Amino acid sequence: MPRDLHPRLLRGFVATAEALHFGRAAERLHIAQQALSRDIKALEQALGGALFTRTTRSVELTPAGARLLPRARRLLLLHDEILATTVGSAHRPLLLDLNSDVTGDDLTADRLLAHVREAWPEGELLARFHGGLAAAAAELLAHRLDVSMGRFAGLPAGQRAQLVHVPVRLEPMAVMMSSRHPLAARTELPLAELAGHPVDICAGNPATTEWTDLGARLLAEHGLVAAQPHVAPVGADETARYLARHGEPMLTTTGGPRIPGAVTVPLVRPVPLSLLGLVHRPEPRHPGLDALIAAAAELGGREGWLRRPAGSWLPAADAALLAG
Repeated sequence: MPRDLHPRLLRGFVATAEALHFGRAAERLHIAQQALSRDIKALEQALGGALFTRTTRSVELTPAGARLLPRARRLLLLHDEILATTVGSAHRPLLLDLNSDVTGDDLTADRLLAHVREAWPEGELLARFHGGLAAAAAELLAHRLDVSMGRFAGLPAGQRAQLVHVPVRLEPMAVMMSSRHPLAARTELPLAELAGHPVDICAGNPATTEWTDLGARLLAEHGLVAAQPHVAPVGADETARYLARHGEPMLTTTGGPRIPGAVTVPLVRPVPLSLLGLVHRPEPRHPGLDALIAAAAELGGREGWLRRPAGSWLPAADAALLAG
């Protein structure tokens, strides 16, 4: 056995063990599937045994792979902590994923960013957009991003175990649709009245699987149907064309993005909620992250962001994060 193992091999192993799919693991790591397969083979040769059982339909951990997984996670966590603890790291810009590429009337990320820049003028925050928390989580764990926002309960358990969640806001949910849709004139929409209208829950977007999971839970519990997956649009103009083309209400939040030619109608009876949180790696902390958490606490406390309305709907997994 060699005296050293490159962390890249272990990172590829952990990603594959969590996804149990070489293609999805490669996408998460932003490498070619062939390169990941080579790394797994190199790790298996170095350790002297198979870590996965592969068939044409499935990938499973071997007993040796299952024993290695928790140890590999601990080693990578320590490795990442060492990399994060560098001279001057507190003075570099904080890389913040806004989780949206358009502006809105009450987008939490936009408001937090503006508040922190005003309260922390000596620091620098650089905004990024990775499409959703599912995509951003991989960037966080690879140290290419410092903090993101989104629905933490929708991430895989393996990722949640390596990240920290700070609840920020309970956002009421709504549907966004073309202004020509039959339901577009409504000022609010009881969930039951979506019967017969398949709802777009972004099932075609691998970057937002945490949101798709939330939508699927909401629809299933209220006897509603999800629309067929479509390739996700990017940007306000593309979203406007997307809504006009497909004609299906898209699940969003009431303070969501402004889209030309589209309207947003709040959902009621009950009011479904989405728990938005800040997600980051464990210590050590960047001062920009502390400023961001403080801004969320100040704005949220003043406006009751985490106050849950009576009779609202929230998945048990999300409610548990609030209770904790």
